[in-house]
Amino acid sequence: MKKYKFSLVAALLAILLVLAGCSDSSGTEGTDGKKEGNKDGGDKFKIGFAIKTQDSPYFVSLVEAVKEYAEEEGWAVTVLDANGDTAKEAENIETFIAQGVDLIYLDAIEPDAVVPSINKAAEAGIGVINLDSGVGEEAEDITTVYSDNKQNGRLVGLAYAEKMGDEEITSIILSGAKGNVAGGERRTGLFAGILEGKLGVSEEEAWKLAGELDDQLTSKGKASNAEAKFSVVGQGWGAWTEEEGLKAAEDLITANPNLTTVLGENDQMLFGAMTALQNAGIEKVDIVAAADGAKEAYDLIKEGKYFATGENSPYKVAQLGIKIGKEILVDGKDPKSYDEITLTEPAAVTKDNVDEYYEFGF
Repeated sequence: MKKYKFSLVAALLAILLVLAGCSDSSGTEGTDGKKEGNKDGGDKFKIGFAIKTQDSPYFVSLVEAVKEYAEEEGWAVTVLDANGDTAKEAENIETFIAQGVDLIYLDAIEPDAVVPSINKAAEAGIGVINLDSGVGEEAEDITTVYSDNKQNGRLVGLAYAEKMGDEEITSIILSGAKGNVAGGERRTGLFAGILEGKLGVSEEEAWKLAGELDDQLTSKGKASNAEAKFSVVGQGWGAWTEEEGLKAAEDLITANPNLTTVLGENDQMLFGAMTALQNAGIEKVDIVAAADGAKEAYDLIKEGKYFATGENSPYKVAQLGIKIGKEILVDGKDPKSYDEITLTEPAAVTKDNVDEYYEFGF
């Protein structure tokens, strides 16, 4: 009789242990290496984010946004900062591969230098989604998500052309770095929008004229379109920062005191230009950025001290990147089905609509 009772108790304990094991849904790894459901019914995926640097508000906000949106999905996120070092960037991606993450987000330092690392991840069965910066054509990545630099610039240029009407535009432009693709797109976008608006030509014709203007700027250091009453009397290289933007603007402003406009490829360099203008005692110069979206710029737009900037929101880039990651990891969408480039919606942020975009600034 005691033996029977002991057997019954043992059987009951075994059932309880099985039930307890079935109820554990904390997102453990299954035998196929995929993650099982967590207590919220989602998937506990491991995500790596290889960021190029944290030296500006944009990159800090991009990291925060990726973490926020990924963690809302219940994913575990690890961020590794390369601090502008391509060797460190390669090491960081190797670390993610060794950790067996499910997906890698990447903001690359140099387009071509990172290609071997992306392809190693692909060989290991780990997809790579680029955020903010594009990579070389040989990379076996999923897609690159960033703001529409060309159309952001064009929309800002159109808005500025409407503001100026038939008035002369005498400008300088602050650019980030020679050969930078995003900077070139933003710059020619600004030119295209201004020419399209001032001349009343088609968008196609405006892009053609903008390319010619940029070629002229590259070869001669200045450029103009007489019919549009639009000239760029100098170009400075501000390395995307306020400090270098100040330095680049000082000499140009001294040489060209009769400016109507300072154009720029991002907000930070233009903040430096505003200081240079103030130091030179020059007022009533329009500040026009092809793209960025810093909240400091939005505040200045509200105050009427900054004409416009194109929306380059790290939050919207991160949001779209996480959406694509979810489609692949959770919904099972084919990673090869995505276009090479995936763009966020472009917008010219002016005094008329700044409140609409403010929460997505950085």
